Amino acid sequence: MSARLCILAVAAFVTGGGAPAVARVQEATVASVAVEAPTTERLAMNVRIFDGVWKEVRDRYYDPGLHGVDWDAAGEAWRPQALAATTDRALYAALRSMLRLLDDTHANVMEPAAARRQDAARLSRAVMGVTLALQDSGVWRIEQVRAGSPAEAAGVMPGWVLADVDGETWGPDLEVVDGRPTRLGLLDDAGVRRDITLTPRVMEPPPLFIADRTRPGVAVLTIAAFRPGLGAWMGEQLAAIPADDAVILDLRGNPGGHLAEADAVLSCFLPRGRAWATRTARSGRHAVMRTSGGCGSLRRPAANEVVVLVDASSRSAAELTPAALQEAGRALIVGRKTAGAVLIAQETDLPDGGRMILSRFDFITIGGTRLEKQGVIPDLEAETSPEDRRVQRDPALDAAVEAVSARRAAAAALAAAKAA
Repeated sequence: MSARLCILAVAAFVTGGGAPAVARVQEATVASVAVEAPTTERLAMNVRIFDGVWKEVRDRYYDPGLHGVDWDAAGEAWRPQALAATTDRALYAALRSMLRLLDDTHANVMEPAAARRQDAARLSRAVMGVTLALQDSGVWRIEQVRAGSPAEAAGVMPGWVLADVDGETWGPDLEVVDGRPTRLGLLDDAGVRRDITLTPRVMEPPPLFIADRTRPGVAVLTIAAFRPGLGAWMGEQLAAIPADDAVILDLRGNPGGHLAEADAVLSCFLPRGRAWATRTARSGRHAVMRTSGGCGSLRRPAANEVVVLVDASSRSAAELTPAALQEAGRALIVGRKTAGAVLIAQETDLPDGGRMILSRFDFITIGGTRLEKQGVIPDLEAETSPEDRRVQRDPALDAAVEAVSARRAAAAALAAAKAA
């Protein structure tokens, strides 16, 4: 199995925790038996994948105590169901249920179809045009509808719940096929079912990084994910922004990404060598993380005033970054409390083309805060709802802009008082 180290969030595939770990092992349901037995080839693959995932957790999970879970009992509880699986959905459901015992939002698996979508995320591909978020209740809610997409043309709205796709419960294993009509079973705000048929089509990927300079004295830099090239892009943007202008970093809905790019963003605003976090490996060894100074072509950190926008879908690197800037007194944080999913994880390719994500390091801010399960607490609470997005309102961004104006007015008043 090959592996990649990054700060990664996979909210779309996480179903959450619940009862204490030992109780959940005892309650694991293994009674559902496949109607038909798996083929010999399928059984062999099921064995390879389940045993590989189980051993990977046992041997390489960041916490050698496995959060108190009896991992032998977990394997005994879920292995029969995994081996009896005749579909990817059944196999990965068993794996996901076992990993859920760790109560760790990073510990997860992706079906081969989901892994292919992840790999093609930055390529032209067939899309419906909706961004889905799994709620604590277990339903998939539409967070955003992409402009110009089949979903927008069909009248799909943010905030609606996706009940089924072509009569099947939505899952990461389902494929989206160009030109194939797809019926979405949706529940609107009133709970009324709406059956909408749309035809996925190939679209270019949306930009990862967007600069908006339309507001006087304010530059809004929206970062969709911490991906390669972010540091260079940030340096280029900041070099063109006057020092008197404020910079708003919009990290809402950002699932995280590469640790090196989080360091690059921090290096745009903090001096080189500034300690901002400590990571701890399974062995217990600690390593202090310091800014490397890599913000594109900038020779020194930008002096601009900084505000960071976050929400409940800001995860991993999109939490580490505002936390470090907040602790350094370098940025005002506006929005909603972040997800609290900040363990440093590693992706491992599975034999069938699927993927496993597993936490390899614990993370504590340089101020001693463990953000996992806690999240970043904003300095100023503000929220943009799906209803706001439908009518193109953004109260959270408005609050960030107003905070900039208020801070400037306060600074001007203080300067005037000193001069008097």
